[in-house]
Amino acid sequence: MTYLTTDLCDAHEDTVRVVEPMFSSFGGRDSFHGKIATLKLFEDNTLVRKTLDCPGDGRVLVIDGGGSLRRALVGDQLAALAVKNGWTGIVVYGCIRDSRAIGEMDIGVFALDTHPMKTRKLNTGETELPVNFGGVTFTPGEWLYADEDGVIVSATALH
Repeated sequence: MTYLTTDLCDAHEDTVRVVEPMFSSFGGRDSFHGKIATLKLFEDNTLVRKTLDCPGDGRVLVIDGGGSLRRALVGDQLAALAVKNGWTGIVVYGCIRDSRAIGEMDIGVFALDTHPMKTRKLNTGETELPVNFGGVTFTPGEWLYADEDGVIVSATALH
């Protein structure tokens, strides 16, 4: 089922948190929602692969990549892995690559921009902790809703 962020904001104005406008949509799904899982890393996507290789169960992976515009944290192989394992979306505070291929996949992918350079493999980063960007804290287990009008976060499901 699709939920419009505008309608959710109207109905839950006092409880939703709205992420500052900064993302572009690259996935084949323009809207998506789910429980939040988080990663915090910088120019190293080793944990992204490990996380997306696990069952997504309809969750959304929120990646705090420090806003880096120097390397892509998600490409077509990782997006395909996410689709295969039941993730509904990926939000990247950083870049992606292989945008044309990702645009044909049944997954929502929001990111700051695209970049052709892959990441280093240093096996660094943290999982399942609150991350903050765009004026919002993303806490694992809370809910994220995204569409062409923006990204919102709620402590509870809004449906």
